[in-house]
Amino acid sequence: MAVVLLAEAVFIAALNWFLGVVVDRQDMSLAGLDPDVMATSSKVGGIVFGGYFALCALVAALVAIRDRAPAGFGRVLLISAAVVHGLLGAFAWGLVGWTAFLAMVVVLGLIVLLLMTYDRAAGPEGAGGGAPGRGDAPAKRKEPAAAPAGAGAPASRTDEPQDGDDGPQDSVPAQVTAPVTTTP
Repeated sequence: MAVVLLAEAVFIAALNWFLGVVVDRQDMSLAGLDPDVMATSSKVGGIVFGGYFALCALVAALVAIRDRAPAGFGRVLLISAAVVHGLLGAFAWGLVGWTAFLAMVVVLGLIVLLLMTYDRAAGPEGAGGGAPGRGDAPAKRKEPAAAPAGAGAPASRTDEPQDGDDGPQDSVPAQVTAPVTTTP
């Protein structure tokens, strides 16, 4: 995924730079705009969008290296890249053709796959049962070894709840009231 986004970053930057050079050499005005401004803005836009996609590629590479779901700014960046590819795909269908649309949809699908691959609750450890309580089998409580009788050992633990076993409970019992009729 990171390689695809990095290749796209280089392609977008090179394409916009090439278009800036073409506009500069044509020395033609579009609706009264200065050709130098159009050439410069095309080159700057290519650098900005190329940097944006390169940053998305960096986030995708970090996700692969860390083997964790993207979080915070990286997640927002990848979601915005998915939206951009959806919009570019829609425009590409009408302006360029179905092949450009297909390329944009493939990249969009890869970004969505990257975002949806990791389960945020369990993480990659949950699949292999790495962390206690997160695998398929419930975690078992280890019982202390029994001490020899008469050595002053405490009584064995029963299955009744002890202090700290359950979550906090209300100290005042809830009062149950009978429903009141509202019509005579």
